[in-house]
Amino acid sequence: MNIKIANLMTPIGNLIIEANETALTRVYFGERVESGEVNAVITAAINQLNSYFKGERQSFDLPLVQVGTPFQQQVWHQLCLIEYGTTATYQQIAEQVGNPRAYRAVGTANGQNPISIIVPCHRVIGSDGRLHGYAGGQDRKEWLIKHEQQHRK
Repeated sequence: MNIKIANLMTPIGNLIIEANETALTRVYFGERVESGEVNAVITAAINQLNSYFKGERQSFDLPLVQVGTPFQQQVWHQLCLIEYGTTATYQQIAEQVGNPRAYRAVGTANGQNPISIIVPCHRVIGSDGRLHGYAGGQDRKEWLIKHEQQHRK
C-alpha cells in the first residue's frame, strides 16, 4: 500500500504521521522528514491531534492499523481504555489482559506501540507511581500526562 507521511509540529516537538489510504499506521516523535501529498486519513489525524494539543479533544476517532503479536494487540487495546487525564500501571494492564505476571512484557509491548498519543502509551506508569520509559522521551510523557490532567472535563 502507498504510505503517505506528514509532519506536525506540536508544543513538544515534531510528530511524524504515516498512513495508508484507509488507516493510520504510525505516529511518533522525530526529526522532520520529507513529506509530500497527504490523504484524508492524515488530514483527519492532523486536525484531531491539533485539537488534542489545544485541550479541546479527549479522544480520537481515527482508523488504525497496528501490526503486532496477539499479546501486543491486547495491550494496545487496553491502552485505549485508559481514560483521558488518568494513568494505569503496567501491572494493572497485565491483569486486564489476563496475565498478571506479564507486567514486564506489557512494558515491552507498550514501548513498541506504533501509534503514539492516539493509542495512549504515555498514560502507563510504574506501580511506584513514577514515570518509566516512553519512546518519545520522559519529558514528553510528563508533559502529556500534565496536559491531560489540566484539560480533563
